Amino acid sequence: MNKKKILLAILFLIIIVASNFVVIRHTENIQDIGVTLHVEAEAHNDTDLQAYFKQVNYANDDFSAAHVSTVNVTKDQGMNDYEISLPGDVTAVRLNPSNALNDNITYKKVYLAYKDTVIAEYDLDDSHYNQELRYYSWDVDNDKTLSIVTDARSTRNLILKIIVCAVIDILLIVIWVKIDRIAIIPRDVISNRKLVMSLAKNDFKQKFAGSYLGTIWAFVQPIITVLVYWFVFEKALNVGTQSTKAGIAIPFVLWLIAGLVPWFYFSEVISSGTIAMIEYNYLVKKVVFKISTLPVVKAISSLFVHLFFVVFTVVLYSCYSYLPTLYTLQLIYYSFCMFVLSLGLVYALSAIMVFFRDMSQIVNVLLQIGMWMTPIMWNMDAMAGRIPGWAMTILKANPMYYIVNGYRDSLYNNMWFWERPGMTAYFWIFTIIILLGGMAIFRRLQQHFADVL
Repeated sequence: MNKKKILLAILFLIIIVASNFVVIRHTENIQDIGVTLHVEAEAHNDTDLQAYFKQVNYANDDFSAAHVSTVNVTKDQGMNDYEISLPGDVTAVRLNPSNALNDNITYKKVYLAYKDTVIAEYDLDDSHYNQELRYYSWDVDNDKTLSIVTDARSTRNLILKIIVCAVIDILLIVIWVKIDRIAIIPRDVISNRKLVMSLAKNDFKQKFAGSYLGTIWAFVQPIITVLVYWFVFEKALNVGTQSTKAGIAIPFVLWLIAGLVPWFYFSEVISSGTIAMIEYNYLVKKVVFKISTLPVVKAISSLFVHLFFVVFTVVLYSCYSYLPTLYTLQLIYYSFCMFVLSLGLVYALSAIMVFFRDMSQIVNVLLQIGMWMTPIMWNMDAMAGRIPGWAMTILKANPMYYIVNGYRDSLYNNMWFWERPGMTAYFWIFTIIILLGGMAIFRRLQQHFADVL
């Protein structure tokens, strides 16, 4: 083994040890904390059993319609145990059917639990019953709840951290072993960087060639989209969307644009990058041209508009007295995160597109679904207790969740990315796997591009 290999091995060993230390010692619990309200009841008519709740993080003086979990109760099924999901930081709960004034439900037992561990049982007596509105309400010992939940989950979180460490170690070892093959595409891009920048500028101009306003359309369309969503969610559907906007402490237009700006870039790169080989088929057929640079061309081409909207967003926040701070510089980091993630996906999708032309239509459908699965126009924190824990985990596994949250952390939450070590570790593990996998697929298929095209 030569000196270069030895130094590289030492570097990778240091990275492995450091990353394992950070994951074990400094990452937060990976999963959300949630509890279950068990209600043994019998319904005389079909109804929705509602559990309104208060939380530590929300300064609400009374129970709010934005913080409610619901389960359907069916008549003529006898006494059943109904389970209602609640957030782990619940401080009080109010229980009543949706049509409580009809006296259509009989309670037998109510208790709060985490899995099989009972946290508290609640009395069904007059001291907890509102005779006029006919609902029960109880205070929750939040310290006891969090203590039980944390103790119950400590072992599982340790196992999850060990799994994360194992994945990081395996990933770094694979990179070290395959470093020569992995470096082929990055070397091509770096050696042809001037050509890449030239093609990116030309690609940006070509999108609007022939129109009177030219590249101005690249900036007008996203602004119109932001205004339409803002009007619909803030004005036209204001009452109907209160639950999705609960917990948002800043003007909704600011919260909305912080999510839309990164999504505009991501969706543009994915949709345009998927057809990169088809669009530049005349270059693909040239033996001397490095076609591995084309996905990078598409990613850089879309950056021009994205950088404009990042500046536009900072200016808009400043108009609302949210002035730039040191945290705002993180927008560069999160933009880079999104660049790497989208590049990995484009390498795979553009290669597959050559052989499977329906891929572009599938991508467009998935982007539509992905937009609504990402908390861009709705506040995921406000939905705790209304969405099952497993569903919340799936939603947060979306890498764009990390980026959208990162933009909001940079603009108004004032939180550094290393203060979310668990999400940061997950994002980069996922992204590096996608990037390496995308480049591997591209390298494997590129030798057949010219024949198919």
